[in-house]
Amino acid sequence: MKKYIFILLAFTFPNAVYSQPGGNPEAQQKIEAARIALITERLGLTPDQAEKFWPVYKEFSDKRQETRQGFMEQRRKHNPQTASEEENRRLVQLGLEVKERELNLEKEYSERLLRVIDNRQLISLRQAEDDFRQMILRRIEQQRNRREQFRDRNQDQIERRRNN
Repeated sequence: MKKYIFILLAFTFPNAVYSQPGGNPEAQQKIEAARIALITERLGLTPDQAEKFWPVYKEFSDKRQETRQGFMEQRRKHNPQTASEEENRRLVQLGLEVKERELNLEKEYSERLLRVIDNRQLISLRQAEDDFRQMILRRIEQQRNRREQFRDRNQDQIERRRNN
C-alpha cells in the first residue's frame, strides 16, 4: 500500500504543487487526491471507516477553510505600516476570534470523528495533516528554486550571447 501511495504522490505533485493555488482546478484535485491517499494510508482506514470518515472530515475541512477565508482576505489587504492603531487592533482581534472558532470546530469534529475512528487514528490524522502541509511547502520551495536557477541560467546565456 505504501508503494502505491508513494507512486501516486510522485506523479501527482510535480504538476499539482507547482500550479498557482486557486488557479488550476485540476491541480487542486490532484493535491486533494494525494492528501486523501496519504491520510487514508497513515490512519490505516478500513473501507467501512473510510466510507464514514471522509464525509465528516470533508465537512470539517470546508468549515475550517471557510473560517480562515475572511481573516486571510483581511490580512492580505492590511498594511500594518499604513494602518491606524485601531485597524491593527481589529485585525489582531479578528485573528484571535478565528483561532477560537477553529478550536471549537476542532473540538466538535474530533468528537464526531471519534465515533468513526479511534484516538490513535485521530492523533495520526493531526500528524498526517502537518506532514502533508510540510510536504507541499517543500515542493513549492523546490519549484521556486528550480525557477530561479532556470532564470539565472537563461540570464547567463543571454549575457554570453551579448558579449560574443
